Amino acid sequence: MKTTLRASTLYNFSPAMQTGRYALVAYLKSPAGEFVENLRRELHPDLPHMPAHLTILPPRPLRGSESAALQVLERICGAEESFEVSLGPVETFIPVTPTVFIRIDGSAGHMSELHRKLNTAELQFKEEWPYIPHLTIVKMGSEPPAQAAFEIARQRWQNYSGSRRILLERLTFVREDSANCWVDLAPVQLGRRLVSR
Repeated sequence: MKTTLRASTLYNFSPAMQTGRYALVAYLKSPAGEFVENLRRELHPDLPHMPAHLTILPPRPLRGSESAALQVLERICGAEESFEVSLGPVETFIPVTPTVFIRIDGSAGHMSELHRKLNTAELQFKEEWPYIPHLTIVKMGSEPPAQAAFEIARQRWQNYSGSRRILLERLTFVREDSANCWVDLAPVQLGRRLVSR
């Protein structure tokens, strides 16, 4: 997600077919998450604030209602245990997109398998790019500033002394309400049922 804004949490779901885009993310409320948010503000200050997050399901339309999609999330995520991922080196998707990110090293395969399991039923979507577990630092407007941002981010990340391990246990189902504005719909616990709506 390029520019995500958190808005008030909503838990009321319409049974009607939805037309917006939806995603499943894991917000990083950790020193590594703060590092990424601060670095993003420095590298691209005109972007709206975007909480650091790992994307499990990239943005997609639903094939049914929000309620039906949440039932799929509850069924699949309820059967998965929480797991730890480790953050690897800073990399870039240049020349495909001018995006700078931190690669997931440990448990990337586990994230990919969870993504594969969740890309089904109401959540099934043919994505434009192969799924690569990563933590986006910033997406720039073109390649030259992305290259400059990559060099700065790589240097800063090498000097980062905090933990590079993240426990994934709580995910969040989100909806794009307007350009650059994503709303939290429901928390999703791995290994448990959805938190009460």
